[in-house]
Amino acid sequence: MTGSITPITMPKWGLTMTEGMVAKWLVAAGSAIRPGDEIMEIETTKITNVYESPAGGTLRRQVVPEGGTVPVGGLLGVVAGDDVSDAEIDAFIEKFQAEFVPPSDDEDAAASGPAMIEAGGRRLRYLRLGPEDGVPILFVHGFGADLGAWMFNQPALAERHATFALDLPGHGGSSKDVGGGDAAALIAAITDFMSAASIARAHLVGHSLGGALALGLAQADPGRIASLTLIAPAGLGPDINMAFIDGFVRAGKRKEAKDVLELLVADRKAISRAMIDDLLKYKRLDGVVPALQAIAAAAFPGGRQRDQLRDALAAATMPRQVIWGRADRIIPAAHAEGLPAGVAVHVLDNAGHLPHMEKSGEVNRLIADLVSAA
Repeated sequence: MTGSITPITMPKWGLTMTEGMVAKWLVAAGSAIRPGDEIMEIETTKITNVYESPAGGTLRRQVVPEGGTVPVGGLLGVVAGDDVSDAEIDAFIEKFQAEFVPPSDDEDAAASGPAMIEAGGRRLRYLRLGPEDGVPILFVHGFGADLGAWMFNQPALAERHATFALDLPGHGGSSKDVGGGDAAALIAAITDFMSAASIARAHLVGHSLGGALALGLAQADPGRIASLTLIAPAGLGPDINMAFIDGFVRAGKRKEAKDVLELLVADRKAISRAMIDDLLKYKRLDGVVPALQAIAAAAFPGGRQRDQLRDALAAATMPRQVIWGRADRIIPAAHAEGLPAGVAVHVLDNAGHLPHMEKSGEVNRLIADLVSAA
């Protein structure tokens, strides 16, 4: 911020993001906005996400039109008070554009990236971001995903907290050995990782299948868990969309991958070509399909969820919350109804099974609030 002028710049969502496109402005120039207001949609190579204003005031300029692509850090718009003249806005934009230097490839290469660790006889991939001290936040992804699922969450929360994101066995860059693929084996992999990474205690954030695993770990070893955020978790009801699970396991062609990924979001247009390419690339790795088949068979026998963990959620004593997208087509948001007293429940509009991506700003605030309270 310079004086009373605030630049709105292209965010960096995920380690590999170098540029983004303004897909749609959600507010017109001249509109009054508050911090946290959704002001535009930005399309990345992975998924389209809403951008929340970092400041309040008046949106004085839309510097980049819809369809325009700029590098990370590039100027998108300008927010200022009504007391700032148009001439001052023009001078600010001219100076910013003249002095702006996009991040170089060398700078991107030097950025901290995922690492590998030996844990419980397996090689597991993880990403660590944030300060060295404090009880860390540990992110656990869902079925078929990887640590990249937290691209809108981990960097934001790492500004104030130590964070780890883990690739479960069978996923991402981790070993494809999943044993029997059951919850006990996957929970053991998480505890093995925590021990290997010297994480005595963590704030667990789990999505979908990862939510059930986080809750199972909280049940088995509550002393390790400082707080529990469950995002569209499995384990709170019997229903599961097996068309998604089976389709994900089978998908080998672009049309199949596109159809199955679109089930994850409220707005199908949010799924990008790169996200489809990443799924197909992952499916071609040796051992992936058998690993997914084993996990699906163990978790969803007969097309129903095996593990029912509502009692475990009731018995847990650490601070805990459940976050769901109202338009979830994989696990119904109705599973968030009638949960035990003491569990904060947040059902978000205009979000499907990926609220941490579709409504990342709101989800990040909810996680940060629970972590701070704990």
